[in-house]
Amino acid sequence: MTTHTTHTTHTTHASDASHASHASAALGIHATGLTKSYGDVRVLDGIDLAVPRGSVLALLGPNGAGKTTTVRILTTLTAPDAGTARVAGHDTATARARVRERISLTGQFAAVDELQTGAETLRMMGRLCGLSPRAARARADELLARFGLTDAAARTAKTYSGGMRRRLDLAASLVSRPEVIFLDEPTTGLDPRSRQDLWELVRELRADGTTVLLTTQYLEEADRLADRVVVLADGRIAAEGTPAELKARVAGHRLDLTLTTQAAYEALAPRAVHLAPDDLTLGVTTDGSAAHVRALLDELDPDRTAVDRFTVRTATLDDVFLTLTGADR
Repeated sequence: MTTHTTHTTHTTHASDASHASHASAALGIHATGLTKSYGDVRVLDGIDLAVPRGSVLALLGPNGAGKTTTVRILTTLTAPDAGTARVAGHDTATARARVRERISLTGQFAAVDELQTGAETLRMMGRLCGLSPRAARARADELLARFGLTDAAARTAKTYSGGMRRRLDLAASLVSRPEVIFLDEPTTGLDPRSRQDLWELVRELRADGTTVLLTTQYLEEADRLADRVVVLADGRIAAEGTPAELKARVAGHRLDLTLTTQAAYEALAPRAVHLAPDDLTLGVTTDGSAAHVRALLDELDPDRTAVDRFTVRTATLDDVFLTLTGADR
């Protein structure tokens, strides 16, 4: 009887371990309980992440929330005080070399040698990644075409615009065909057209099966690109979900009212989820339907003297960010 019980327990544990291993293998990034302190300051306080392969995760949060520290841990540049992380199927603490072979990190500012041509930069990266001269040349030509840099291939990087440098920097990070790519505020300083081009490239990476972790201060960027969003605040996860789920959590729609007087503004302020006192404007939640908007206007301004004008708007990730990170409304 004892033998049978022991055997059953062993089988169950083996089955659980196999299931956990299979589940982890389906994730490009899997982190559990990450903590990190610098002196007396705790920067991360138990972060869990599960990013499916071939998806885009956006990491949002105010300065000091822990975004950069999280990226540094996941890219093996910093060790956590506690917790574990697996990236591209390998442990970041015990298999750092294997992780580094499978990832790429693109920082906030383009890191290219201004004295090299675009072609030379990519061929050099190919050789550093172990490609033969012929393979490195072919890979460089492929990426120059993909990033719209073929006509500028023979020019030195110092002659490139900011958007071209960013594209070259991203192309260099893809020479090794990484399984997971980390983009740390990749569109900082780019003009709107260059930003749109980079967004399209991120979509192509996802379509190719690459896992992308994106940190950004542009909330529209996260809204357009991310399959899921994680909001960090004070080293902890304040919320996570799809952009639509997070926006619905704050409010699916909002009725913004501009009031006629300060007294009218103060009277309705307790009902508000958004306040802009300088403009005498406040926002209240609504389902967005005409019937509900009419009912709210009749309820809040029965005499039709308090509201000067109104706007119905859909909640944005800006609303989510400000609400969940505790920023002033």
